[in-house]
Amino acid sequence: MEHRALGRSGIDVSRIVLGCGNFGGLGSATAYFGAGETEGEAHALMDAAWEAGITTFDTADAYGGGRSESFIGNWLRAKGPEVRDRIVLTTKTFNPMSDGADHGLSRERIRRQLDSSLERLGVESIPLYLAHAMDPAVPVAETIGTFDVLAAEGKIRAYGGSNVDVAWLEEGLRHGRPDWAQNSYSLLDRDDEEGVIEVCAREGLGFTPFSPLAGGWLTGKYRRGEELPAGSRMTLRPEPYLHLQEDRVFDALEALEAQATKRATTPATLAFAWLLAHPHVTAVVVGPRRPEQLRPALDALELDLSPPERDQLTMLFE
Repeated sequence: MEHRALGRSGIDVSRIVLGCGNFGGLGSATAYFGAGETEGEAHALMDAAWEAGITTFDTADAYGGGRSESFIGNWLRAKGPEVRDRIVLTTKTFNPMSDGADHGLSRERIRRQLDSSLERLGVESIPLYLAHAMDPAVPVAETIGTFDVLAAEGKIRAYGGSNVDVAWLEEGLRHGRPDWAQNSYSLLDRDDEEGVIEVCAREGLGFTPFSPLAGGWLTGKYRRGEELPAGSRMTLRPEPYLHLQEDRVFDALEALEAQATKRATTPATLAFAWLLAHPHVTAVVVGPRRPEQLRPALDALELDLSPPERDQLTMLFE
């Protein structure tokens, strides 16, 4: 497994990052806390990731209402220091931990939430810490200043922002030293190309996209005129992807599938390879539901698309 430095943080991450958002829930959605992967299923996913050379795990305090962090912490304790000391953890804060609980990025709340994350994960310091969203009620300077103090105290090593825009990132750079951004980015979601990725390139920051398959759309599972697969993202939390249900998207997906067939691979593998070939993508966050779903991302590491080949895939979705 290839590793890369995450911006100027001094921390190396595996190019494939295990996204743990479905451990004990479906992301931060309080209605689904207790759903998602059981602890046994989560441990099997972490075992498979570790065996594949993935050393970076991504979670958040609110994933599963704290269950994701707890599952990871229990797995680390079971594996012992030889594994624990080689895993690079990312966790985040912003969302409520239960219905009616508080949320946000105030100084007091960040400190409280970080302490609870450290306890659930069973570690003394978080290598990588993220604001999970932008908080319009709290100045960016307060959030960034809190992260700086926590880094000075040794509770975190590096920090950044997830689901952030250019204005948040630029303001953060004026008040501190964020190391990277983590936003949605894929062949079907390219808004960050003219903005956040440009800032990351200019400032030497890392960029670790999530939702690389656009909620499963880039796997080929959603087909023109066919019923949605039972249990798929589009049947559970379709709102972010409703705009994709149009002919131009299906045209592009069918063209992507044709390109994959020519290469004797899958659309998902090509979609991962497209991301990994971007010069400013540090690593890609992958959220498999079963161990075998890691395979397309791992296969993509072997494709090594040239710039013209990447451009050809980009043009399919223009």
